[in-house]
Amino acid sequence: MPNPVLSSIAVVASFTLLIVLYYLSARVKRDTLPDYPQLSGVPLPKPLWDFDVRTAKARPYRPFRWDYHQTMSLKKFEPDFWLELESTYLDRLKQRKELYSQYKTDILDALPGSSSACVELAEMVIQFLCARYPRHFVFTPSTGIFNNRILEQEADTTAWRYKGAGEGAGIEALKFLMDHVPEDFLVTQENTKTGNYELIAGVVCSALGWTIQHKLGKPLHKIHGPVPDYKEKMEFSMNRFFSKMSCDKPIQRGSWGLEIGKPLFTPPNDPHLKLRETQLSDLKLEDIHLRVDWQTLRRLPISRAIIFNYKALFTPFSEFRNEPYIPRLVAKILRDGKEEIMKYKGTWHVEHRVLPALDQWALEQEEKGWVPKDWKERTLDEDPFFPGWDRC
Repeated sequence: MPNPVLSSIAVVASFTLLIVLYYLSARVKRDTLPDYPQLSGVPLPKPLWDFDVRTAKARPYRPFRWDYHQTMSLKKFEPDFWLELESTYLDRLKQRKELYSQYKTDILDALPGSSSACVELAEMVIQFLCARYPRHFVFTPSTGIFNNRILEQEADTTAWRYKGAGEGAGIEALKFLMDHVPEDFLVTQENTKTGNYELIAGVVCSALGWTIQHKLGKPLHKIHGPVPDYKEKMEFSMNRFFSKMSCDKPIQRGSWGLEIGKPLFTPPNDPHLKLRETQLSDLKLEDIHLRVDWQTLRRLPISRAIIFNYKALFTPFSEFRNEPYIPRLVAKILRDGKEEIMKYKGTWHVEHRVLPALDQWALEQEEKGWVPKDWKERTLDEDPFFPGWDRC
């Protein structure tokens, strides 16, 4: 006959074991980041063990095309260069914090229901940073602590990671990104009722003439409303691309402009925007910069949200002088680009200074034998770079 006492002890022991196993499995599930490379099909980047953020330079993106039409102009995604750190890292993060302190929800906001996607995005960023820059970023799964050795700061991610889809988690995840990555992130999700992709969250410190509040909650065709030829030539293909985009095929692209100074964030009515309305007689070449927004579009594997992230990079205009083919190509675009597109791009305010310089530099490059005199302007084979860029 079974001993009732022993039977009771066995039941209690079994129940206790189940609780322990459940706790341990839950702890592993909560503390360990999902295997996003496996889930997405996008490999982690190769590590840069000798990386020095103080001297690192961004690649010299020159996304100039001719013939110049309004297209998506997509490039194959390079896993090593999803998030690219360089020597402006500390200054840019400081600038972003100051902007957020001043503009708050015009910089960072999220709609209800966006938390899961924001948390997933932040976790993928953590995995990337720790893999690409292993000497500078360390994540400890057992504690949830993210160690940023460049800033000499630690961030406790448990506050937003354990909330998952809970209220406030998305905002906290976006703040984490703002504090550690000099990159803007826009989160879009399909509206299951309309089939349209809509902007549901974002942190944007690099907008020119708009803020996150101008775009939040809107579908793609309204977000891109001011873009020339978007409705006629791009709306259908953009919607189809978003609906069919797979996790393992992110893309990258670049947009560019010519700016006076280095404007990072200019909301509507910002005085800096007025500079585009006149050609200053005393404008100097050294005050003019190329701004390139190098962009990535990728789908998240769990939430299925599509992320658009970009970083503003500034280069002194004078550097074009030593970049083969660039002066002649840019001059061609400025003179003969479609009027509506060039007006939207807003380069008129500097053309009285840059066009004479470009013509002079193009002639110099021909005389040096860098560019054949009979060369016809076209998109370079090295696009989005230029010949010899990797030896600079």
